[in-house]
Formats: sequence, structure tokens, C-alpha cells
Amino acid sequence: MELFGSSGIRGVALRYLTPELVLGIAKAAGTTWDADRVAVARDTRTTGELFANAAASGLAAVGCDVDRLGVVPTPAVGNYCESAGVPCVLVTASHNPPEFNGIKLVGDDGVELSVDVLERVERRVLDDDYDHADWRTAGATTRVKGVVDDYVDQLIDAVDAEAIADADLTVAVDPGHGAASVASPRIYRELGCEVLTVNATPDGHFPGRESEPVSENLGDLRRLVATTDADVGIAHDGDADRAVFVDEDGGFVDGDTSFAAMADACLEPGDAVVSAVNVSQRLVDVCDANDADLELTPIGATNIITRTRELHEEGVRVPIAGEGNGGVFFPPYRLSRDGAYIGARFLELLAAVDAPVSETVAPYADYHFVRRNVEYADDAERDEMLSAARAYVETADAEPNTTDGYRLDYGDAWVLVRPSGTEPKIRIYAESADADRAERLATDMYVAVESGR
Repeated sequence: MELFGSSGIRGVALRYLTPELVLGIAKAAGTTWDADRVAVARDTRTTGELFANAAASGLAAVGCDVDRLGVVPTPAVGNYCESAGVPCVLVTASHNPPEFNGIKLVGDDGVELSVDVLERVERRVLDDDYDHADWRTAGATTRVKGVVDDYVDQLIDAVDAEAIADADLTVAVDPGHGAASVASPRIYRELGCEVLTVNATPDGHFPGRESEPVSENLGDLRRLVATTDADVGIAHDGDADRAVFVDEDGGFVDGDTSFAAMADACLEPGDAVVSAVNVSQRLVDVCDANDADLELTPIGATNIITRTRELHEEGVRVPIAGEGNGGVFFPPYRLSRDGAYIGARFLELLAAVDAPVSETVAPYADYHFVRRNVEYADDAERDEMLSAARAYVETADAEPNTTDGYRLDYGDAWVLVRPSGTEPKIRIYAESADADRAERLATDMYVAVESGR
């Protein structure tokens, strides 16, 4: 697809992502859905209102009435869409820096659109093909209240609130000034936890930290946990569809480790897990130990959703899916990522094992993961760099997996190179039980990619 990447459309606001483009996407989505009503929502970014207005105008122009939800977490949008039976144009750039914004399209089942529907929307945008209304049939706008309240209530009903409350946990929450600020601290308090917060004021400039919840951005949360004797820290990205954790000592728990721990707790023989081609060896080991299948897709939520749906249609149980960036799905709950729900499920796990976070995740922390990003200036430079990576892969002593980019598996170690679906970067991932080997694999691939400049 030319417009939609692995998780919607994202770009620098008012440079790549323009009101005109958002207007066209909204008109194309409204025409494709052929719905009487469509919701519009956004995260806290400073350009969110601007693009939400453009989206609402585009939808009204093709005859859709518009439900304006305001600033809400992405999972709250999913809950609203499912309960109200309406799709949504969601303005968010998730974990990207504050100068970015983007668009996600959510169906009336509360799930991001599948690849085939996105392709139909994209084709309408590229062909300028819309079903325009006239002055008599243009859509009207309604501002909807209570969306976050309803989301909080349904989430609490969906987890073992009694077990979490009985565990008497102190939880430190870092929403990163994003949309989780209006929901997650409240959710964990209502689940009976003592809650401490940092970076919990909605602010689209993200003044406290960068939006992506990676170790180097979570110094405030790590210090808060370590100095207050909190049991666990929970951090979200800008739109609150991811959750990562900090242990009781302030140590960062990488997403692959927490994903493996939660998978181990819910898998049964014959189940399947859907993950992306950059899957960690620790999840491979968990699937093997539970006699469960592991299905690999190209990177990105859309691809994981599509494959999970296919497996459901085949009668295969998929209790968990996702990626090692904190974006975990629990399909029996909803086939969408929900940062607050991921956090609550992790709290359930802590309550069940009655052990500190560090002990709970220790069996899944044996591998060392390395990620490198290589920025490129334009498509031509990207293609040359990928060609250099391909040449390197062809000489390697391993069979490449080309599901998404090039992955080389060495049994107990692997390296992957692929273009990002959301940023002008080529991503390199490597993992091994030996930290030096992981670094060496990543460095060798990095040198090969750089040689293509």
C-alpha cells in the first residue's frame, strides 16, 4: 500500500500529513463504510484538533453524521465503536514524536481495518473517488460525552478485579502526557491499587518524556518506582495501546519478556500465538513448552489482526498475540491493543504468582535484544540501502525468512532488517543468548546497510 503503513498513516504534521490528505482519507473511509454515523477521536497531540476537524468535515461531506469523541485512548475508541456499532477515524501518531500525527481507521467492531479494506480506502483516496453529499444530505455533528467512563467500566468488568485488589499492589503509572492520562491512573485505582503517577497531565508537546515507552525514555518512572517501594511501574505510548513495565527495583522489563510471561500464563496445547517476524526467541520457547503454534506475520498491528481473524475462522484458539514493543492483543477480550488492559492482565499475573516482578519475569529474560535504526533521506537511498542488506543476507550462512524484510535465523540467535512502516528509517533487530553476539549481528547488518548510501 502506498499510503497506509503497518499501523495506519503517520508523518510530520502539516508537512506530510496535511488537512487536505486527512480530508481525502475521511471521505474515502466514509464512502467505503457506507455508514450513517462515523466517530472521530484523537490523542493529545497539538495538531489533533486541526486534523480531527478535517476528518469530521470529510465525513460530513460524504453524508455521514459525525460523533466527536474528543481526546480519548485508542482502546476507548474500540470500546465505543463496538458498543455503538459505528466505525471511527482516529487521529493519532501513537509512539511517534510530538511533531508527528497520523490516522487509524477503526471498524464498527472496535478493531482496526483489515488489509483488504484499507486497500479499498486507499484506492479511493488515490483515485479521488468519493460519494459526495449535497447541502440537504451533508452529515451533522454530535459531541459525545462519557466515552472514557464507559471504557473504564467495561475494562474493570473484564479482569479479575478481586484478585488484583487482594494483592494490595502499589502501581506507578507513566502515561507520557498522552491519552492514557485520562484513564489509566483511574483504572488502577478502581482496581484497588495504590497509584502513583508521573507525566500524567495531558499535553501534546510531551514535555516529560518522548512518547515511545522504551527504557531510555522512562527514567522518571524508574526513579519513582525505586524511591517509593512501588511494586510495579506501567508506562504507555501516546495513544495508550501499549504497556511496558518496570520492576520493583526500577529495572526496565523489555516488552518481549513481559509478552512471553503473559503468554506462558494463558496458553494451552493446540493454541496459536500470532506475532511479527521480529519475534523473540523467548516467545518461541514459550510456545514450544506449551505445545502451541507460533504464526509469524509482517510487522504491524494490521497484519497481526488479519492473521488472527483468519485463524479464528479456521477454529483455532488465539488467546494472545502481538509484538515485543508492549503492543499485546488478548483476542478473547477484543482484537485490539489496549495498554490499560495489558497492564491489568500483568497485575493479574503478579497476583497469581504472588512474587515480585523481577522473579515473575526472570524465566523469560535470558536473551539479549538489540535494535538499531538507520535513517534515510528518500526512497532512492532506502532502496540502495536495502539492496546492500540483501547482498549481505545472500552471503550469510543461514536461510533468510522474507515475510517482512530479511530475517536470518541461527538456531539460538537471529538478525532482521526491514524498512519501518511508520518512519523514514530502516530497522535492524538482533537477539542472542550472548550479548556480544547480538551486538555483533546487529553491527554487521548495520555496516552492510550503511554501505548502500
